[in-house]
Amino acid sequence: MSASTGHGVDPQSLVEHALAASMGDDCVVVVRDSTSANLRWANNTLTTNGVMHGVHVSVVSYVEQAGGVCTGSVSGSATTQADVDALVRAADAAARAASPADDANPLVRDRTSPDWSDAPAETGIGVYDRVAPALGEAFGRAGDGGRVLYGFVDHRVTTTYLGSTTGLRLRHVQPTGHFACTGKTADLRTSAWVGTATRDFSDVDPLAFEAELAQRLAWGQRRVDLDAGRYDTILPPTAVADLAIYAYWEAGARDAWDGQSVYSRRPTGTRIGESIARPEVTLRSDPAYPGLECAPFEVVAASSQDSSVFDNGLELGPVEWIRGGELAALRQSRHTAALTGQPVTPSVDNLVLEVDGGAGSVEDLVAGTERGLLLTCLWYIRTVDPQTLLLTGLTRDGVYLVEGGEITGAVNNFRWNESPVDLLRRFSHASATVPSFSREWGDDYFSRTATPALRVPDFNMSSVSPAN
Repeated sequence: MSASTGHGVDPQSLVEHALAASMGDDCVVVVRDSTSANLRWANNTLTTNGVMHGVHVSVVSYVEQAGGVCTGSVSGSATTQADVDALVRAADAAARAASPADDANPLVRDRTSPDWSDAPAETGIGVYDRVAPALGEAFGRAGDGGRVLYGFVDHRVTTTYLGSTTGLRLRHVQPTGHFACTGKTADLRTSAWVGTATRDFSDVDPLAFEAELAQRLAWGQRRVDLDAGRYDTILPPTAVADLAIYAYWEAGARDAWDGQSVYSRRPTGTRIGESIARPEVTLRSDPAYPGLECAPFEVVAASSQDSSVFDNGLELGPVEWIRGGELAALRQSRHTAALTGQPVTPSVDNLVLEVDGGAGSVEDLVAGTERGLLLTCLWYIRTVDPQTLLLTGLTRDGVYLVEGGEITGAVNNFRWNESPVDLLRRFSHASATVPSFSREWGDDYFSRTATPALRVPDFNMSSVSPAN
């Protein structure tokens, strides 16, 4: 059964109403019904909690005019048919005023999800029924140990309905959650961070995270100041996710074809088929990857360099971006695939980095390191040179000194300069691949990753950071 959006109209009816109201030659409508629940805490005390519900509608109108098909895309909050009518009128007007689209392709036709008529899935504060009491116990342990905890948990369930005048009726439910907690000493001079992504919080253990924070803060009791330089450095899975996501986002076929990225074969062309990493490396996406499941069809509200509104509803499957160390695919639409002569490989909303022979854990990499650094996470990552994908950023919430295979203290923060593509050639050791959570991108943009820890023998700490 379908259910209302809170104003008496179910999402499927909003889709059908918009399709009927459009004056374009074709129309695609996307309705996203989202509920979310969150908890925040500071100074070992829960501070706020909240539950939200919203409905977001995107309308894409297609109008055939002299010279080709023109499109107009308009998005906004909408819960009533009147709201939808306004979006449809605006999309139709934008299409009539537009120039012919250079990414025009036949629209995807005649596919229906078996659960199309089902109501939107929901979350609520009950998702934390097991986590909240454990948080209370963690606050007590932290307080007894002279530590203070600050953090945030969020759980969102978004049900997407995609319909078109060409017979698409597709539905997908996406749960997304994360746990993030910072621990500080009572004087607030030393901090540590832990975080994880989750689909339903059944796998989140606040007491285990509090114990990890306690261990990291204990490491920080000894402080060692180091100069900038190149260090044998262990990047935990969260930091590897920070960098792998950036490398994935920059892997657009159009920019590569135009000579604008690290994946370009200049002056025109791509590096597909070239070795760009160690031969043990595979970087891939798969909508059905266990624990990282995501939408198995394309949803595009507005065309961009690497995605096309003409591809709405296109089936998504497994794709290897790097295979055996070679660049195997770039993110692209049917339009850019025709340009590059490569298979159609649209973006997928998860990412998995695997290293053949990678084994063990971060602790095993530490045990095998004579002298080096263990990072916690990266922060404020920005591009320095897109053609080499040289990035810069800061370390945050714990950089630890490794001596003789053991953690012996904490060191100062650094600014670093590295290319994630270059690191995939230079790393010396890798752990097993595990679910990971990017500190930089996971909260708002991209939380579904699985990565190993990597040991890089000459990671470039370009300057000392004054940040604590």
